[in-house]
Amino acid sequence: MKIIDADGAILGRLATEVSQRALDGEEIIIVNAEKIAVTGNKEQIYQKYKERYDRGSKDWGPHYPRTPDRIVKRTIKSMLPKKPSGKKALKNIEVNMGIPVEYENTEFNNLEIKYINELRGNNYLRIEDISKYLGWS
Repeated sequence: MKIIDADGAILGRLATEVSQRALDGEEIIIVNAEKIAVTGNKEQIYQKYKERYDRGSKDWGPHYPRTPDRIVKRTIKSMLPKKPSGKKALKNIEVNMGIPVEYENTEFNNLEIKYINELRGNNYLRIEDISKYLGWS
């Protein structure tokens, strides 16, 4: 079981790495999901997530999540195959906001991915900001 502190991780790179490891059978727990970053133009990011959230109807869906942990899990889910192996892999992934009490004193694993402190400039948004824009409080 790997516990990953996602503070400052880039969403797409984190989701790709986690989905590959989950397909290989690893159990993965992600903490600090609200601090994950999405890179790009801020207005375009807001517009893209707002379009996803508004798509469909209230009764019939598709329903896109507002909370940071569910947005991250939905992103990882979209990178898994639409087969029984993908469903099994998704069950091996747990996404948490903040650090739960049972994981406070454990050592976190870091992935070999880019973090926002390695980027030039500040063209990124945190998942927390996107969630607040979508109406999460």
